[in-house]
Amino acid sequence: MIIADENIDAAFIFALRKIPIKVISIREDFSGITDEAIIKLAKKSECILLTEDKDFGEWVFAHNVKGISVVFLRYSVKQKEKMISILLNLMKEKRTHLHNKFTTITINKIRMRAI
Repeated sequence: MIIADENIDAAFIFALRKIPIKVISIREDFSGITDEAIIKLAKKSECILLTEDKDFGEWVFAHNVKGISVVFLRYSVKQKEKMISILLNLMKEKRTHLHNKFTTITINKIRMRAI
């Protein structure tokens, strides 16, 4: 299961649900909650947090938050369709490898760091 942060474009959520992966959308279900509340929700439900917010990197690495899995997307608007494709392939092929990792995805590279 995935928790999509408020900043995740609806096209990503729609594409993930179509393959099908259960996605909890912060924008749809918990609009306005804090990053701390999102972290608690992700930890409690053992979900992968999908975000474009660099603050979650700070939470994980500077504040030493453990027990969370984060997928951080970095792309430009014109790269959105390619990024959706990369994300879907990653979720189909390596979703189980994402747990307890901070994964950064760009158009050219996927980097996983253990948390």
